[in-house]
Amino acid sequence: MDTPLRILLVEDDPTSSRFIAAALQALPAQVDLAESQASAIELALATGHDLWLVDARLPDGDGIALLHALRARGLTTRALAHTASLDRHDHDALLAAGFRKVLCKPLAGAELRAAVHCALGLREPRPPAHASPAAAATHAPLWDDDAALRALNGNHAHVAQLRGLFVAELEDTGAALMAHWRDDDLECLEAGLHRLRASCGFVGAVRLGAAVAAWQAAPREVEPRSSFERALRDTLAQPPG
Repeated sequence: MDTPLRILLVEDDPTSSRFIAAALQALPAQVDLAESQASAIELALATGHDLWLVDARLPDGDGIALLHALRARGLTTRALAHTASLDRHDHDALLAAGFRKVLCKPLAGAELRAAVHCALGLREPRPPAHASPAAAATHAPLWDDDAALRALNGNHAHVAQLRGLFVAELEDTGAALMAHWRDDDLECLEAGLHRLRASCGFVGAVRLGAAVAAWQAAPREVEPRSSFERALRDTLAQPPG
């Protein structure tokens, strides 16, 4: 590819945005980052993009509302959605709104790049099969270094940077999730788990990611919450070397 693509990435989570931007830059692509619906509209109107990559959940709205707002302004750029939700109804709603494909986080860098090539009609090898999320939260390894490096084209500096950010925020993230659970605020709990699950996948925090997925599936049950607390404690106690 002679000329880098210009891609608008709409993502408010710092870990997710850094991972996705690094993966896209390997296309190669120039990535413009928007952290909200309002900033995304401003950037899209000011800049010609080859593709929009939009998070389904945003602090001031959602991906569907954003796509409708951009289409109402006459913009026809192709769009992909990304989400940590496994709910088929959520995926169907995004597709019905006009997104060409829904990418489920966590996703490998190769899978992301293949989806971009496909959306733009460019040739790309078939992406690897998506791993099953059923890994046991108590037996999976804490960290998968090889997966993190594969996702970022072997860039050790990017992996270290993302993991440093992830670990620095993890204790506060866990405390916030437990507070939502104690307050029986399932909406905020689900939103927080959604974001954390994606971040775990990006940095290769395998055991914690499995525990988050299990808690997402049964937010009111005691055992998934206990498994999450154990995985969180173990992950904080043994940060990546």
